[in-house]
Amino acid sequence: MKPLIRRTLLGAALLLVAAGLHAQTGPQPELPKQKLTIITHDNKRHDFMVEMALSNDQQMTGLMFRPTIPADGGMLFDWGAERSSQMWMKNTIASLDMLFISEDGHVRAIAERTVPHSLATIDGKFPVRATLELAAGTAERLDIRVGDLVENSVFKAK
Repeated sequence: MKPLIRRTLLGAALLLVAAGLHAQTGPQPELPKQKLTIITHDNKRHDFMVEMALSNDQQMTGLMFRPTIPADGGMLFDWGAERSSQMWMKNTIASLDMLFISEDGHVRAIAERTVPHSLATIDGKFPVRATLELAAGTAERLDIRVGDLVENSVFKAK
């Protein structure tokens, strides 16, 4: 093998090893929490204490490697401004419900009972301010629907 090719292959192998050293292999520490309330179409209030994923690193890891999500917990991904929200379930053990929420706090789309470990894109289909991940089945259990209101400091009050 020619020296240049050997050095190139060795360099590529070292980069792959280094990348593997920085790969997420376990859950991130629990993030700071805030109260979040969902007011459903029938005026029922449902309170949650959700972890706030605010930084890019926190959002990249999300709820990966967490075996369970509390019934009154979850994670809110604040994008900072309305934008497209595309999620996936890579390294996510627990099935989730995902609520895609507009700047004014209204649910714009819901993805229920997502498939653990799936690399398929879960698209909110509309620009949203935030995405809320809850334990799978929560949307059905609480009868959460598109148009319901989410209250949290992230959303602008009407």
